[in-house]
Amino acid sequence: MIEPVEYNLKELKERTKKIPNLIIEEIAISNRDETVPFYYVKRSSMEKLKKHWASGIGSFNKEHLLKHRSKNFTITEEDIEKFSVKCLSFSSLIKKHSIKSIEKLLIDVEGAESKILNSINFKEVLIENIIFEKKHFDGPFKMGTKLEETKSILIQNNYELVDLDKENLLARKTK
Repeated sequence: MIEPVEYNLKELKERTKKIPNLIIEEIAISNRDETVPFYYVKRSSMEKLKKHWASGIGSFNKEHLLKHRSKNFTITEEDIEKFSVKCLSFSSLIKKHSIKSIEKLLIDVEGAESKILNSINFKEVLIENIIFEKKHFDGPFKMGTKLEETKSILIQNNYELVDLDKENLLARKTK
């Protein structure tokens, strides 16, 4: 599991402490190994914002968080924290842990899905099922050419695509 935000990481470790062989990395995944700015909702703003999902909208793009602003979610610049996060590419992560196959890969990375999915070498690792958030592919709450390009790559790599709902897509390996 991957989680770069410290307060989410602490909760994740607590909730999963009894699961054997679970590895949690305090990093982000990108299309290359690098250290970059990462933005997330401050823990101290969670009560003010009154949305449990606010802890999960961290992004490499601060505007992504601000574009979640609505009548019922009044996020401001003051609610956002920034830090430098170490990123690994998907390839570096699977090599680090000697992963050869994945039954189910879940990706919800607030707009960085295309970076990750388009960087996967499908000859390097067998992934049976990929579930990913599609609603931010071309910017906050936008789906367009980046999503279509990624869908095409998945189809070329023998994945059948199934819309799970308005926000998420399943890519299921067919061969």
